[in-house]
Amino acid sequence: MRRLDEFDAVVIGAGLIGSAVAWRAGRLGLRVALADPGFPGAASTAAAGMLAPVAEARYGEEGVLALGLESARRYPDFIADLESDLAADLDVDLDVDLESADSPLNSPHASPAAGRSVGAAGYWATGTLSVAYDRDDGAALAELAEFHRRLGVASELLTGAQCRALEPLLAPSVHSGLVARGDHVVDNRRLLAALRTALERTRTPIHRQAVAELLVEDGAAVGVRLADGSELRAPQVVLAAGAWSNAIAGLPDGALPTIRPVKGQILRLAVPAAQMPFISRAVHGLVRGRSVYLAPREHGELVIGATSEEAGFDIRVTAGGVYELLRDAHALFPGLGELPMPEISVGLRPCAADNAPVLGRTDLPGLIAATGHYRNGVLLTPVTADLIAGLLAGGELPSWAREFQPNRPKRAHA
Repeated sequence: MRRLDEFDAVVIGAGLIGSAVAWRAGRLGLRVALADPGFPGAASTAAAGMLAPVAEARYGEEGVLALGLESARRYPDFIADLESDLAADLDVDLDVDLESADSPLNSPHASPAAGRSVGAAGYWATGTLSVAYDRDDGAALAELAEFHRRLGVASELLTGAQCRALEPLLAPSVHSGLVARGDHVVDNRRLLAALRTALERTRTPIHRQAVAELLVEDGAAVGVRLADGSELRAPQVVLAAGAWSNAIAGLPDGALPTIRPVKGQILRLAVPAAQMPFISRAVHGLVRGRSVYLAPREHGELVIGATSEEAGFDIRVTAGGVYELLRDAHALFPGLGELPMPEISVGLRPCAADNAPVLGRTDLPGLIAATGHYRNGVLLTPVTADLIAGLLAGGELPSWAREFQPNRPKRAHA
């Protein structure tokens, strides 16, 4: 049996979470290897990149909101460190296979929306605007604003006219809005490509094949066996396999809460240079009680998402899902009906029963979980990377993060 070089840690999964953990751990001086076959439907490249802990706050998920706010606070330093590691030249090749070079989204005429340069990692500090289509949706936003006030979270109610002053292409019928100036957006595909470039520059190996088995010896995780029979040995293993986390062979029963896939369909539209910026910030809409969001990209892409479907590992695009997204987005922005749509994708969000991430050491010595981020994977990337890298370096979870440990009491979603 071929045994590859030993490491300080092996990370199962090379999406945003796994890649960020490996990068942060490497910066602490640890030798890390990643294993990831590139699952169809992986969430990292299908997400919209909303960094909106305030706009997307949910009742009963105050702990997740607090974690999201902490991660949002860390984002600027996370991006600065990453771009520093990429060196001064921000025109590096960022895994162009993530977006077709022939796509109209890569037009040479594309320019940053609102004149802002977002850098190699695609971080764009714009704020998020939530808008209400009608009076009932406006009442829901008003309740959300009151929820924010009780928690001490900053947001501001706006009239429909004030919303249109921020985003002139909004429909005249939009009733009202809520702005969260601390919520931002990131191009998750560029961010993932930047992380992988940083890992390549430090010669961190990424093995593009499936993990056949978690290796357990003397009651502890000691590495993984890959599909070709080779082994990656390490005293610590990080499980960051997203929706596939429970499917790793050799994982003891009960070591990890059940993680299920939640399907999301996402549309990508191309904004011609003459119409940029179509919108200048992320917009989260309520349309007759349904949620839809639109996230701009500096190169002209407009991302519309996302459905939320309990469909197992089904990654098929459906006519109904596409129709629902276009219907609600068009109700808010009638002008998008003329935009080309070069891509429709599906992502599988990893979700625990309580909708909260699973972070920290499991009951199996040597095995650390970094999964279950559900709809907040992109947002929670910096804080997850910092927490898990700290564990790998011998630290402990801070008290404010312990409610997300794998062995937490079972709790139903409120």
